[in-house]
Amino acid sequence: MGDSYQLIKGNVPLLISMPHNGQAIPDDIAQRMTSSAQEVPDTDWYKDRLYQFAIAMGAYILMPKYNRYVIDLNRDPNGVDLYPGANSTELCPTTAFDLSELYLPGKQPDEQEITQRIVQYWQPYHQTIRSTLDEIKQHHGKAVLLEAHSILSHVPRFFDGQLPDFNFGNADGNSCSEDLLAQVKSIDYSPYTMVSNGRFKGGFITRHYGEPENNIHALQLELSQITYMNEPTNEYNEQKANQVIPKLKALVQCLIDFSQS
Repeated sequence: MGDSYQLIKGNVPLLISMPHNGQAIPDDIAQRMTSSAQEVPDTDWYKDRLYQFAIAMGAYILMPKYNRYVIDLNRDPNGVDLYPGANSTELCPTTAFDLSELYLPGKQPDEQEITQRIVQYWQPYHQTIRSTLDEIKQHHGKAVLLEAHSILSHVPRFFDGQLPDFNFGNADGNSCSEDLLAQVKSIDYSPYTMVSNGRFKGGFITRHYGEPENNIHALQLELSQITYMNEPTNEYNEQKANQVIPKLKALVQCLIDFSQS
């Protein structure tokens, strides 16, 4: 347990990272933000609750304390754009998904503050990913990283129309083996829709840590929040969640089986 994250250690070669699950904003930052920003509407809500079952299955779980509005742990700290030409948010976002301002006028973080946030929040999370994957690989010979994300089913800023329910990404085949992706795609997701390497191909974490040639396989799942929430609110829907969780269990089991093969 670090000051800015929680790591639950497991006993199988799977690490589930939830970099947008955190909700906290430090007081000194929050007081400079708009009231709507303080509600952190763009959180990947309830990922820890959805994947609670994975603890009993032996997976390692990594979650940040702080919200993506403080710093986006799934962005390149050097500012490299993951999706050139597409509308995207920054390392330290200044606008919400709906393009509303996050900060009061003149209160956005400057370069010095962004550098400080990288050191204080970004680096500890990534150091833990690296050390955990290294530990898993050393012990098991192979490591699998699942980047667990979720997003509203309609976000015009990022995509047209309604997003498919299960959106897998392996950086167009670069972050995990094609065999693993094929096994993941063979799972029966009905009645949900599924796509791979569509609008979401995997963020910085997936692309940076996935080294299939080195037996470290990284895969991102962007789950549509309509599968377990009452959109457009951030309310958890128990009935919906109980229907989608078996699909997530099948996915996690698939990843564990691959990691132990």
